[in-house]
Amino acid sequence: MEEKKNNRDKWLHVRVNADELKTINDGFAKTMDDGLSTYIRKIILGKPHIGRYRNQSQDALVNELAKVRMELNSAGNNLNQAVKKLHTLKITDEIKGWLISWELDKKSFYKSLEAVNSAIAKIADQW
Repeated sequence: MEEKKNNRDKWLHVRVNADELKTINDGFAKTMDDGLSTYIRKIILGKPHIGRYRNQSQDALVNELAKVRMELNSAGNNLNQAVKKLHTLKITDEIKGWLISWELDKKSFYKSLEAVNSAIAKIADQW
């Protein structure tokens, strides 16, 4: 028995205006389809497509946590640089300068930590 090939080698060209394209892209964004072609093919052929459920509070949480992660990474990098600098210092004047820099970095770190705490509290209040 010979198998039928399912190659998609035929082109269908459609022109749309900007509003129609926006509507199509908005509909596509709400689905689980891999590509725009797949989404449009399912719509045209009347096949069912799976929508995507978006939890907006979860999206907000993810965005806030991404910001928090960036802040913590930045603070951690600053602290690592300060400690590396400390290991290379030999002269007491350099150590005094490092201590001043350390205090500024520590204040920055605590400020970032405070931002993390307030973001978590804000999210906890919403839930």
